[in-house]
This record gives sequence, C-alpha cells and structure tokens, in this order.
Amino acid sequence: MRGVLGFLAPKLLRALIAVWLVTTVVFIVMRLSGDPVPLLLPPDAPTSEIYRVRRELGLDRPLPVQYATFLGNALRGDFGRSIHFREPAWGVVVRYLPATLELGLTAFGLALVVAVPIGMLSAIKRNSAVDQAAMGVALVGQSAPTFFLGIFFILTLSLWAGWFPTSGRGGWEHLVLPALTLGAFSMASIARLTRSAVLDVLRQDFVRTARAKGLPEAAVVMKHTLKNAALPVVTITGLQFGTLLGGAVVTETVFAWPGIGRLAIQSIYNRDYPIVQCTVFLSAVLFIVLNFAIDLLYGVLDPRIRPR
Repeated sequence: MRGVLGFLAPKLLRALIAVWLVTTVVFIVMRLSGDPVPLLLPPDAPTSEIYRVRRELGLDRPLPVQYATFLGNALRGDFGRSIHFREPAWGVVVRYLPATLELGLTAFGLALVVAVPIGMLSAIKRNSAVDQAAMGVALVGQSAPTFFLGIFFILTLSLWAGWFPTSGRGGWEHLVLPALTLGAFSMASIARLTRSAVLDVLRQDFVRTARAKGLPEAAVVMKHTLKNAALPVVTITGLQFGTLLGGAVVTETVFAWPGIGRLAIQSIYNRDYPIVQCTVFLSAVLFIVLNFAIDLLYGVLDPRIRPR
C-alpha cells in the first residue's frame, strides 16, 4: 500500500500543478484579450450603463481579486455565468462535450484500427513496396495541416463524389469526414512508431530463439513481439488522444461540428471569459486523467515498473 501511494502521490501533485498553471494562464490571457462589455452593449451606450455591466460581471474589481474569486469558485465547480449564453458556463460546456467525445473517440478508434496493423505489416515486410507505400502515406498524414485535409476531403468526397455531408452533426455519415480528418495525424504517428517499436523487438535474441524453435511467424509476432513493443505504442497512443482533443478545435470549425472546440473559438471571439476558462479547464483535466491512466497501464504491461 505504501508503495502504491508513493507511486501515485507525485503524479497527483504534478497533475494538480498542471491544472492550476493551465487555468492561470488562460485567466491572464483572456483578460489581456480585451474588455467584453463593448460587445454586449450598443456603441452609443452611456458610460453609466457600461459601469453597471462591468460591476455585474465583476470586471470592476482589481485583477488579483478577480483571480482569487475565480480560483475559489473553480474549486467548487463554478466558472461563472456565460456572457453570451446568460447561463452557467459549466452547463453550457457539458452540453457541447458529448459531440467532442463522439468525434474524438471515433477518430481515436479509427487511428488504432488502421495504424497498428499497418505499422506491424511494415515492420514485418521491411523495405518492401508495402513498407515504402505505407510509410509514404504516413509521412503525408503527419505533414499535411488538419484544415487542409478537411477542406480536401470536403472537396473530393463530399462536393465531387457526393458521398458524405459537408458539415453538421447527424447520423454516421456526418461523422466520417471529421473523424478521418482528425485522426489522420494520429494514424500516421502511431503507424510509424509501431513500425519502429516492432523492428526493435524483432532484432532481439528471444525472437530469434522463438523462430529457431519453429514457431509460426504469426505466433512470433502476436505472442512475443507485439507485447514487448506495446509500451512505446501505448505511450504515443495516449498522447495522441490528448492531441485529438486539441486538434478538434480546427476540425470542428472546418466541419461546423458542435463540440467544445468550436464553442471555445466562438467564445474567444465573443470574449466570453467563463466559457473559455471552463473549456480549457475541462480539456486539461481530461488530458491529465488520460496520462495518469497510461502510467497505471504501464504496470500492467511491464511488471518491472509496478510499485512495490
């Protein structure tokens, strides 16, 4: 028990510090972006009305006081009322969160299903035409910007071919292009790392011993190679899921997908402090929880790093 606590305590402390730093930076940056009050009132609004709105929003107080109030409320899960929606920011963000999770999980699943087998096949058939073609496509997937891929898919698969809708959220057909766009970079990264990890393991003595015993190639790869190559693959996979949450901002904007990424962009334009702060806080927590789960998964995959 003491070993488990010693293993978890530093990670929890770092997670709390990371969340605090992220929320603090967002608080400062949003205040530097400008005053939201002029966006809420007509240009000819009297000065008394501007002061009244600023007082209602708490923007008339000194910045340190605003920050202390923000931290105290955030610890209770209260991020204030949205300036644009005129309702609690937490409720607004949670309402948009399922769309982002749907898109992110679909893109993540697509990346895993496609990338891991391709990476393994490329490693097994090293320097073959299959390997060259797969890694060439992966290089394009890593190099092409997300917005470019989204526009390219809209032009080719939606407008020209007419296979999928151009934007919006609906049935499965609305999900294909955004998930493909969002998952392209992760798919390429996971495929290339899987190839490298499998190649490293295939050079090990125990793999040569397994082959010398006459084991089928499929058994050598699945039973001996893949498990030992899993640690770096799991690491990059977890990080890529966090990247998907960040990349959803661009993808949701291109495809008008009603998730928290698009909500954050619109709220930045509207200078809606509570929505932006709540969105960034929730995204940071999801990313940190995911990395914490990956650390725990290490102990399952490799008994040598389990806490004692």
